[in-house]
Amino acid sequence: MSDTFMAREIAEIPSSVSAFLTRNETALAELATTLQTLDPQLVMTVARGSSDHAASYFKYACEIMTGVPVASVGPSIASVYETRLRLPRALSLAISQSGQSPDIVAMTRAAQTSGATTLALTNNPESDLAQASSHCLPLQCGPERSVAATKSFVTSVVGGLALLAAWQKDRALTDALGALPDACDKALACDWSALSDRLVRAPALYVLGRGAGYAIASEIALKFKETSAIHAEAYSAAEVLHGPAALVERGFPILGLICEDAAKDGFATTAHRLNAQGADVFVTADLADLNALPIAAPLHPLVDPLLRVVSFYAFIEALARRRGLHPDTPRHLRKITETI
Repeated sequence: MSDTFMAREIAEIPSSVSAFLTRNETALAELATTLQTLDPQLVMTVARGSSDHAASYFKYACEIMTGVPVASVGPSIASVYETRLRLPRALSLAISQSGQSPDIVAMTRAAQTSGATTLALTNNPESDLAQASSHCLPLQCGPERSVAATKSFVTSVVGGLALLAAWQKDRALTDALGALPDACDKALACDWSALSDRLVRAPALYVLGRGAGYAIASEIALKFKETSAIHAEAYSAAEVLHGPAALVERGFPILGLICEDAAKDGFATTAHRLNAQGADVFVTADLADLNALPIAAPLHPLVDPLLRVVSFYAFIEALARRRGLHPDTPRHLRKITETI
């Protein structure tokens, strides 16, 4: 792996995951008790960029595990439009690596004023966001200097999953999270150079997922744009057939994040259909006639999509350099974006 900040931070993913789980064990137990008592009827998430993709991952996991609906609320509802929401028996989950964006902080303060229990997932426990929240889970990542978030994204997702595992007393998910640092090491070693060969000169592609995998598809599409100047669009493997498939012709590249879960068979059918249209389809599964990418061994249906993005991060850092770009300094971007 190269000596960019991004490469170093990707290599720190296993230790970051381990640090989060170890150092937040007591806080997670206390939050589980809080949620068991609150018995929320609604969870709202507040985030932007990669953090919003982590929130989307939490949405799928939470709804699957608990049946509690999760809604993403636009921060501008508070920061620009100054609207007060009605949030009795609600949990507000704000995710921000820096904890410094004024609109995220404003929405969290508004949620607390409106009756919600507020929780911050942030890498800066002294930030304005942490101070505005009734509870905070520090990401424990250490400094992240690359503009493209990697270890903080993974740890944000782990934070949401760990919260769910503690809240629901889910032993299978708890055990899978305990095995995740070692699995991340294995995921980093997966060789996706076949996809790199295909995309080194590509202008665009689709990235497909289902469930929590769709959240990962959105994160992957963002990283293609910001590090490698590739116009990537993320779609649900169900939604891609409702219009976007019309653009798929011979040689069009598609990355399908297929996992061992209830959506696999339907996803495989979609991948084969797009392949029949002439697309170059790469999938994270062993399917006949499609380009299979190596993956880490499955741990749990709600954890496996996260392992896909760990492998992807190692791949995209190398692809950016191969395309003559510097992954630490994407064009027109900076690390902390303070929006209103």
